[in-house]
Amino acid sequence: MTIRRDIAELSDKGLLKRVHGGAVTTSTLLSEPLFSVKSQMDIGLKDAIAQEAVTYVAPGDVIAIGGGTTAYVFAQHLLESQQSSGITILTNSIPVAELVQALESKDVEVIVTGGVITRSNSLVGPIADKVVASLRVNTVFLGTHSVSLPRGFLMPNSLEAATDMAMMDIADRTIILTDHTKWSCTSLSLFARFDQVDTVITDDGLDPDSASKTKELVKELVLAHQSEPTEESE
Repeated sequence: MTIRRDIAELSDKGLLKRVHGGAVTTSTLLSEPLFSVKSQMDIGLKDAIAQEAVTYVAPGDVIAIGGGTTAYVFAQHLLESQQSSGITILTNSIPVAELVQALESKDVEVIVTGGVITRSNSLVGPIADKVVASLRVNTVFLGTHSVSLPRGFLMPNSLEAATDMAMMDIADRTIILTDHTKWSCTSLSLFARFDQVDTVITDDGLDPDSASKTKELVKELVLAHQSEPTEESE
């Protein structure tokens, strides 16, 4: 009974799939963990990437922020910085929209796309794409489920991939935010080739071979340094 409860809990979180007589690994090609699960993964790496990404925003900018937890952490750091003064944020991320709303600040405007909700709490589909297509932004910041050399950036959800492409189409500049672990997995739907992306911001845990190959394919690769945790004195 204990094993069955454990399997049920892991299945609910999207970390495995229940089958007759047990469970199997969830395919990274077709599914992804819930936002609540992903938000607890690689927190230090996401902080380092987010802090670097904030420097690409200027006060008064009109930007777009996609779904996913790395983009959410970026939004947190951005809204705590001086760079957020007078900005407008277009987003298909429910958590990002809630983050701005919680500020109760008239200095930051948020536009939400609408659409169908995914497991990552993103709004996707034709409604989202139509809203996005009617607007224009300076820069779009997107996360990714996986990085494939030399193909590009992929998502498990084809509708989310299409909405990401729509946001890239209205942006003067595209920046991908992703930690080094995404180079070691794969996914179903390609939403951006390397030559469609201006900057990739990842952490310095990326292995030298992948870093070298990525630099040859993308306009700019930034390796953010993860600060070492300080030890508290006893």
